[in-house]
Amino acid sequence: MDRTELVRAAQRGDALAMQELLGLLTPYIGRLCGPIALDDGADATQEALIAIFRNLGALTEPAAVFGWARAIAVREAVRVARRARRAVPAEAADVPAAVDVELGVDIRDVLDRLAPEHRAILVLRDVEGLDEQAVAELLAVPAGTVKSRLFRARRSFRKEWAR
Repeated sequence: MDRTELVRAAQRGDALAMQELLGLLTPYIGRLCGPIALDDGADATQEALIAIFRNLGALTEPAAVFGWARAIAVREAVRVARRARRAVPAEAADVPAAVDVELGVDIRDVLDRLAPEHRAILVLRDVEGLDEQAVAELLAVPAGTVKSRLFRARRSFRKEWAR
């Protein structure tokens, strides 16, 4: 069954299709929520998956499920990060495996010191590779706001990196 058929089956109430769809989405949602919500990444992921489960019937274009889920995940991650107001660095075990683990830990430490909105912009633009317009649509802000936040986020990242 292809992805579109899987979404349609889940929308019709097929529990196995919903389970399979959530199984496909969970790692992707986790990769988005982790760098934004930091220590609360798992909570943000869970909140996003619940929102996806509850609102799947409203998805009108099943082929766009990953983009739709990305928008939900980013909103939930920012919401959870704001609520938590975390300043505590993430555990090294939470840092994705990379060739240079120390560099990954350093990057994660710098991200920890940025505001959730700045982390979201950096993840969407520089990790996910979305353009400013796509990021603006996801975050429901004007494209000019995305550009200014991206500028400030990159400047803050560079400043924190130099510490």
